[in-house]
Amino acid sequence: MAIFDEKTRQQLKTVLDQMKNEVTIVFFSQEIECQTCRDGKRFVNEIASISDKILVEHYSLVTDKDKSDLYGIDKVPAIVLLDKDKNNTRMRFYGIPGGYEINSFLGSILAASGKEEAIPKPIKARIDKIGKPVHIQVFVSLGCPHCPNAVMAGHLLALENENVTADMVETSTFNHLAIRYNVSGVPKVVINDKYEFIGAQPITAYLDAIEKL
Repeated sequence: MAIFDEKTRQQLKTVLDQMKNEVTIVFFSQEIECQTCRDGKRFVNEIASISDKILVEHYSLVTDKDKSDLYGIDKVPAIVLLDKDKNNTRMRFYGIPGGYEINSFLGSILAASGKEEAIPKPIKARIDKIGKPVHIQVFVSLGCPHCPNAVMAGHLLALENENVTADMVETSTFNHLAIRYNVSGVPKVVINDKYEFIGAQPITAYLDAIEKL
């Protein structure tokens, strides 16, 4: 049974028709101890079936260790987006980006396809200056309408600077991480395990934290 009804498929197609170039969804799963991996696989396959510009590669976290190491994947289900040249965009999703998060997923696919978002020059200059490894984790719940903007802000930084990796982390799938990072409200943004803030903050809040690292 399909995840999306025909009306939803048409709405998704309208968005995905804006893609400029091909994007590859790299999906990581495992057969055991992953209750949401099967649903995640169906999800990415259905999204890919809506646009001929979306390709999907499926890998196992365990048996395809070379691939999981290449993209730095340490838990499943996980999604990595590659651009038309199969370059890693460092935009990642841990958990299924359904609910409100389909908005960040679609937005990140469009960004990976080369559909550029205008970035103010002062912001772009700050992004370009990031010269050390930065890991952004954005903890979300699928029923949170403000979370996609927080994810997209992190993903924009990752797309614009190769030193940045940005993850959406779905809290119900990765409850142990939500506990570890004391996630009491979403979105919660954690940067290099050192700085954190709650709420959909502007991209300048991310840069303020990064510049203190």
